Amino acid sequence: MNKSSRKLQIGVMGSAADLKYSKDFENLAEEVGYWVAKNGATLFFGAEKDYDSLSTAACRGAKSAQGLTVGVTYGKGLDIFEKKNVDVVIASGLERGGGRELALVLSCDAIISVSGGSGTLTEIAIAYQANIPVIVLKDTGGWSEKLGGQFLDSRNRIKN
Repeated sequence: MNKSSRKLQIGVMGSAADLKYSKDFENLAEEVGYWVAKNGATLFFGAEKDYDSLSTAACRGAKSAQGLTVGVTYGKGLDIFEKKNVDVVIASGLERGGGRELALVLSCDAIISVSGGSGTLTEIAIAYQANIPVIVLKDTGGWSEKLGGQFLDSRNRIKN
């Protein structure tokens, strides 16, 4: 299959619920997911097993647009299927802190970040290293706010 005959795979990354993001940011993440799906792309996200996140909000938005969603989870097992209403679950066998994020980001043609804590920072750095386009929503707090309009290092290759 050549690249032009497959759907784009767009990752939406963002804060986990324990970072106490606002309802406005949750609604924004849902809207981003909606528009990813509405434009015919497959939505990839970090599917947390134990709580909600802005990524899972994006999944809800994509599902509301009848989009295809792929949740990459840590560890093993497919037990997030019912909880997250996701179409495809990839159990990475890896843990938080780099492993799962690597599998998630390298499966994407581009990523969009909304707010974000340390996991989102890791995902942005992986995308940068792999030359995967990164879109950060600047006024959403977290690492998206801090990195908006910035280069990640002195190579000045890709501005977020």
